Amino acid sequence: MKPPALWPAIAIGWAIAALVLCVAMSRDIAGLWFPDPDDAMRLNQVRDLLAGQSWWDVGQHRFNNGDFAMHWSRLVDLPLAAVIGPLQPLFGTAIATRVAMVVVPLLTLLSVMALAAIITRRLLDTDRARTAVLLAPLSVPLIYQLRPMRIDHHGWQVTFALAAVLALLDKPTRRSGALLGLSLAVLVTISMEGMPIAAAIMGMAALAWAIEPARRDQMLAAIWAWCAGAVLLHVATRGPGMFAPACDAMSPAWIISLGVAALGMTLAALLACRTSPAVRIGALAVAAGGVGATLVLIAPDCLHGPFARLDPLVRTFWYEKVSEGMPVWEQVPVWAIATIGFPIFGLVGTVLAAREAQGEARGRWLMLLGVALAGFLLSVMVMRAGATANALAIPGGAWLLHALLVRARRIGPILPRTAATAGAFALAAPGLMATILLGLPVGTPAAKAGPQVATVAPCHQGHEVAALAALGSGRVFAPLDVSPEILATTRLSAIGAGYHRNDRAIHLVIATFMADPVVAHAAILRSHATWVAACPGVNETDMYKAISPNGLWAQLERGTRFDWLQPVPIAGSPVLVWRVIDPPHAR
Repeated sequence: MKPPALWPAIAIGWAIAALVLCVAMSRDIAGLWFPDPDDAMRLNQVRDLLAGQSWWDVGQHRFNNGDFAMHWSRLVDLPLAAVIGPLQPLFGTAIATRVAMVVVPLLTLLSVMALAAIITRRLLDTDRARTAVLLAPLSVPLIYQLRPMRIDHHGWQVTFALAAVLALLDKPTRRSGALLGLSLAVLVTISMEGMPIAAAIMGMAALAWAIEPARRDQMLAAIWAWCAGAVLLHVATRGPGMFAPACDAMSPAWIISLGVAALGMTLAALLACRTSPAVRIGALAVAAGGVGATLVLIAPDCLHGPFARLDPLVRTFWYEKVSEGMPVWEQVPVWAIATIGFPIFGLVGTVLAAREAQGEARGRWLMLLGVALAGFLLSVMVMRAGATANALAIPGGAWLLHALLVRARRIGPILPRTAATAGAFALAAPGLMATILLGLPVGTPAAKAGPQVATVAPCHQGHEVAALAALGSGRVFAPLDVSPEILATTRLSAIGAGYHRNDRAIHLVIATFMADPVVAHAAILRSHATWVAACPGVNETDMYKAISPNGLWAQLERGTRFDWLQPVPIAGSPVLVWRVIDPPHAR
């Protein structure tokens, strides 16, 4: 008998989630309020592309005198440009932008919900796949990355990680291997943040071959498709710059390493196919060692990560303040629970499901367990990996939630049965429960150095910088976190933002706002800024004030006047603005 259809449940679940999110985010959508500076920067990149900037040029030319190199890929720009481009001539920029910033993230949410449900059905059945549809919108890290206005690349990373896992759990053929490898190629092209989980998925395919030699075709097709796909996408997205060295994006060093991995795994499959599992695992270890040796020889810096050589001041006052890049034990409790709570629930379900399964089904559960465990460990070390970890936990979470609900239904008295049912859902949504009980903090807590007394009206997360459009054109010396939004909502240019390739501009902004006003004056004149502007009351400016109470920003917020800065009132906005008075001898 044909199994019941899954798509109606996916469509209905997604429609309800999309409606709730649109209502909840309606104010942000109307006001064009970005969840994160990266979303504003992504919009700037798409607009530049539509305005004629080269496909191969991902620099942001309104930052730092036109010298602001980005490590991002153009792939994520495509769906946004595909919506904004046709709609802009018909409805104008404002409407086209808002439509894209709602539609694209919600379509990403649909893809994640569908993939998670299909994986669950492949492992279990349609009933529990429907439970998986329910679990995705209950995950705080997933919804954070897949909600309207969230147009950065993280949602697409989750999508292609799930696509690779779906192929991994399919029948071990060349076709499923090719789909696995191509999904990994897209994943790492979008962002090198995806390399650890991509390596874990590929490693699981290789380990499965070591245990079951009949999976050879899938493994080899996967690694060669990954290598070939990475080459093609690199050429297509980097063009003339494809030979430039880089550790934070796909580059020749990474492609060569993938080639070494493909050759090593092919040799392992040819030479060790008829041996014992231990020998096959040893052969794979030799191949992995070859990849590591290759990186040591041709790109040793890449083994230390892209942030290893950051300027000390930038590392202390920028990088270490970006909470999403820090481990879970450095997060506030609600974010820590939201990040790893559901992955733990899902891992428990995955282990129990694997123990209950038999034959091929157990093998698939064990493969998922290996990948989900890797995702969980990554999320513990780096919080931004939490969305992928939560997505990988959905099948196991669906198994466990279904088992708990079945037990709850067997309870006779209505009150205990209702309590048990509610408890099952609470266990399956620890992040949501923590948010309800503890409240969800926004942003990263600013460094504190004693009581902070507000002397002016504070901004609300910096969204008010859109009012700077009244200034017209010119260059504004502004804090890092609001500068991408300034570019997205005004015609102004800025100095820098929180992107590690341009750490000199990051250093300039941080050091100047915390510097003695005399030193700051000289730095701002050298930057050729027309304006100085900042939002009081947000994390970054509060940090400047706390760490340097006599620095430029602290004195400006207290109302200190300087003869080289002329206050410029912005009607109806708490943003503080000054015109830089450039003396004749400094011109």
